Amino acid sequence: MSSSLRSDGRRPDQLRPIRFEANIAPHATGSVLVSFGATRVICAATIEPNVPTWMKQQGIKGGWLTAEYSMLPYSTLDRKARDISKGKLDGRTVEIQRLIGRALRAVIDLQKLGQNTLWIDCDVLQADGGTRTASITGAYLAARLAVQKLIDARRISENPLSDSVAAVSVGLYEGRELLDLPYVEDRDAEVDFNVVMTGQGRYVEVQGSGEESTFTHEQLQSLLALAKGGLKEIAALQTTFLMKELLKTG
Repeated sequence: MSSSLRSDGRRPDQLRPIRFEANIAPHATGSVLVSFGATRVICAATIEPNVPTWMKQQGIKGGWLTAEYSMLPYSTLDRKARDISKGKLDGRTVEIQRLIGRALRAVIDLQKLGQNTLWIDCDVLQADGGTRTASITGAYLAARLAVQKLIDARRISENPLSDSVAAVSVGLYEGRELLDLPYVEDRDAEVDFNVVMTGQGRYVEVQGSGEESTFTHEQLQSLLALAKGGLKEIAALQTTFLMKELLKTG
């Protein structure tokens, strides 16, 4: 891997500055403003003491988790029209919110959630690449804060989250393997991957493709290793943040 610095001064294997701010949405059960460089996403988790009708009709025990994602009109350089103004969700929005839901459901025991629905809402304030990976990373934190309130209120007896989950992008840009791509790199990347992984290092999902290009088996393995290193750092940041926030409520 080339060691020359990128346009923003980072090494190829270096994450953008990552920050978490809790309680950004006071009316949500748990919320976090997550920043990956200039990408900023509000992730809010809301507990609803009910489950979907289809679960009741099928007699399925436990709770449910679902996610919604949106990019606010002013999150990009050119105003992005709201989906409601078009009368339907665009394909990208549907894909991303399903990905967020799958990522969170991979680390939660819905039986332990009780007869509750955990709503995850991710709203992009500012987009500079990696909005889906930032959303997943922040959504886990918001969910963990929300779950703790259920435990403290004795509405559930134990933490249903078995592990943390986070995501990061990797790609080939100008022939170099890079971690955590901002928009300028993501836009012109020859190969682009989004990798979702648990804190214990197990893969949840790998999305990747060549953008009018191809990649070798060796490059795939190298990109996955690059993502794994970045996700280990992100998991540590999540743990530190939660230790601080849960200590406040403990």
